Amino acid sequence: MSGEEEENAAELKIGDEFLKAKCLMNCEVSLILERRYEQLQQMSDEHLNQVSQVFEKSQQYVKRFSRYKNPDAVRQVREILSRHKLAEFELCVLGNLSPETVEEAIAMVPSLKTKGRFQNEEAIETMLNDLSLIKKFE
Repeated sequence: MSGEEEENAAELKIGDEFLKAKCLMNCEVSLILERRYEQLQQMSDEHLNQVSQVFEKSQQYVKRFSRYKNPDAVRQVREILSRHKLAEFELCVLGNLSPETVEEAIAMVPSLKTKGRFQNEEAIETMLNDLSLIKKFE
């Protein structure tokens, strides 16, 4: 992005570094930290005692704010959102905040509307309904 262009997330003008970055939803981070914690438990109590307060607080945070707990559900959410050619940060915002309506989704991620990836609002609603079903049956 040139120095003259102003960043604007609504238009996906966020800088090349950020556009190319891999983002994780809270539920994905929660699974990773939980797996790491289990590995530390298996090693020894000494390793478990070395778990930092930052690790524990991070784990508590992502666990609390994860919309999806089941690893299969987490995978399905990423698959559904990935089908729609969303930028990584758009995918994570929708996965983390789980908007219930098209209006909420567009308010949280204005670039859904401005980039024209969705033919109409019904396509966004279908995506949200798919996410809702995952949550309902989790």
